[in-house]
Amino acid sequence: MAGLQSRPLFEMTAYLTPFEDIGLTPLGRRQITHVTHGQFEGERLRGEITPGGGEWALSRFDRVGRLDVRLLLRTDDDAPIYMSYTGLMHGSREMMRRAFTHGDVDPEQYYFRTTPYFETGDGRYAWLNRLVAVGVGRTLPNAGVSYAVHEIL
Repeated sequence: MAGLQSRPLFEMTAYLTPFEDIGLTPLGRRQITHVTHGQFEGERLRGEITPGGGEWALSRFDRVGRLDVRLLLRTDDDAPIYMSYTGLMHGSREMMRRAFTHGDVDPEQYYFRTTPYFETGDGRYAWLNRLVAVGVGRTLPNAGVSYAVHEIL
């Protein structure tokens, strides 16, 4: 069996509105935020994250954050790309509090992983429709998140 291989796809930074707390639901604490803007850049594509996407986060009862994110990317050559991902985020109670209140916490101190998928009708980027990716995330001090997204080969 061949080992798992990957290559960098892009680095991405997204900026968020404050979370709207829906409250404690049967599944955990639900919070929703909107993406105001952002950017992504890699060897094969780069551009901006358009306003209007969002995250539907769930803080489960086992203190694991479950991410559900949908974004519209627009490349620098004007191709629209829909990006959606789920993921998990967890760490010690204190580390997670610091990550969300101060932002810039050493990403080695908590687990923040995503599984992005892409959809586009633009032939120049149709290759994105056929790949699996993994993102390694970190929180930022100015209401943002950053990801290193890797294509799984």
